[in-house]
Amino acid sequence: MNAQRALLHPAAKPLLFVLCLLPFAQLLGGAVAGTLGANPAEALIRSTGDWTLRLLCLTLAVTPVRHATGWHGLARFRRLLGLFTFFYGVLHLLCYAWFDMGFYLDDIARDIAKRPFILVGFAALVLMLPLAATSFNRAIKALGAARWQALHRAVYAVAGLALLHFFWMRSGKNDYAEVAVYALIVGMLLGARAWRAWRRRTAAAQPA
Repeated sequence: MNAQRALLHPAAKPLLFVLCLLPFAQLLGGAVAGTLGANPAEALIRSTGDWTLRLLCLTLAVTPVRHATGWHGLARFRRLLGLFTFFYGVLHLLCYAWFDMGFYLDDIARDIAKRPFILVGFAALVLMLPLAATSFNRAIKALGAARWQALHRAVYAVAGLALLHFFWMRSGKNDYAEVAVYALIVGMLLGARAWRAWRRRTAAAQPA
């Protein structure tokens, strides 16, 4: 079975759904079993944030990889990956609000306003909310394809804010190696999109 046929197989999307749930299941199991280390709260906050960024990178990778390989079946996974990115982002916020702030809303609001790295992370999640809410076919029909595409370009801003959040979080410990890896990946993915858009505009501007 070639790659394109495998991507279009009826079991492919349920398999991806299960794979995306595995990190959540592992974290939940670790929390119940007490195997998350000396600081389980920090492990949950950090791990959910890491998985949000990883899934965001996978979501951004769908279109460039599809164009580079011709595996057009990848397009059917973009929505699922985007929704799981939002899912882990919400878990990240909930873990912070619960374990760091005890769900005291006034304290959370003050902390967001006071600490820039939390502010940009919260802004990224707020930007993801309308993208998740309009990720369904009915929303595309209601908005129209052009408006829907314009709205979902906000994912680029989400990527920038998520990287900045990650950078500021790691800067406190002078740990930039992983930040550089994610920045390179996101830069390459967005660069591939920009290159394709530029080539399209150049081709359209040429006389027939």
